[in-house]
Amino acid sequence: MASTTASAAEVPQRATAPRAKGRLYRGDLGMWSWVAHRITGVLTFFFLFVHVLDTALVRVSPNAYDTVIETYKHPVMILFELGLLAAVLFHAFNGIRVMLVDFWAKGTKYQKPMLWTVVALWLVLIIPAAISLISRAVTEVFGG
Repeated sequence: MASTTASAAEVPQRATAPRAKGRLYRGDLGMWSWVAHRITGVLTFFFLFVHVLDTALVRVSPNAYDTVIETYKHPVMILFELGLLAAVLFHAFNGIRVMLVDFWAKGTKYQKPMLWTVVALWLVLIIPAAISLISRAVTEVFGG
């Protein structure tokens, strides 16, 4: 008589490791680049939105515009400027990588090395910018 249940010896072994508990995604490098690309895109969008609004203030109230521009000169805003630069740089470089993956026949084969190239280029450009901007903020706070 045939049985519909398989014995333990007949069950094939699982080819991949079981999913880690407590995480919705597996955390592959591609997923994190996707998340970072979306976050930096949203941050850039909100910057552009605020920029259009504060520029439009010139027509409504020049005094209010001057007040807003004065707040942008505060040393804390230099840190926001650094964050904006970091977001725009990563989003731009990763966007080029995404286009290469989509439109280049070998793009999917080289997507991880391209991501590491994006990270390396980002670090090469953001580290000197961070040093410059942070030293400017420190100079403005403590004098110099």
